[in-house]
Amino acid sequence: MPSLNTIERITDIPHGCREIFLAGGCFWGAEEYLSRIRGVVATDVGYANGTTENPTYEQVCTGKTGYAETVRVIYDPGVLPLMRLLEIYFESIDPCAVNRQGHDTGEQYRTGIYYPDEADGLTARAALDTLALTAPGPIAVQLLPLENYRAAEAYHQKYLKKNPGGYCHIPPRMFAFADEANEK
Repeated sequence: MPSLNTIERITDIPHGCREIFLAGGCFWGAEEYLSRIRGVVATDVGYANGTTENPTYEQVCTGKTGYAETVRVIYDPGVLPLMRLLEIYFESIDPCAVNRQGHDTGEQYRTGIYYPDEADGLTARAALDTLALTAPGPIAVQLLPLENYRAAEAYHQKYLKKNPGGYCHIPPRMFAFADEANEK
């Protein structure tokens, strides 16, 4: 059995690109939103920072595994610096909601930034500090090192591309925002 500290890699990271793991409620909409941003090279969805080996969607939904539904984002920092990516991510979430986004409630729907590199953690801390200056309440976005990540089942990957009318907590206007958010 793999160690909990193992991070499952679906694709190799292209040269010069970086990765960050963002939890923003149901991962179907979060992946679609983040995948539209210019400079995002690839996305996949999975479960981050939980306590059980090889979780399934059904197990994560019980709220007993500690995992957050998370989007793995591979991005080109020459096109999309991490600070800008996080600013665009913040537009899609309620940063003050605890264990909830839209109509989805439960620990697995918490917001979070999980970083595999300490320097990215420092950038994310600065982004959260800036966000706190204008937020309507205390920031509830977790900021933690990535402890573990498991890709979700195949039917969850690119879910809204495969099911355009599928459920999504993110309003359609936000997808249009993501399409234009990092244009020059």
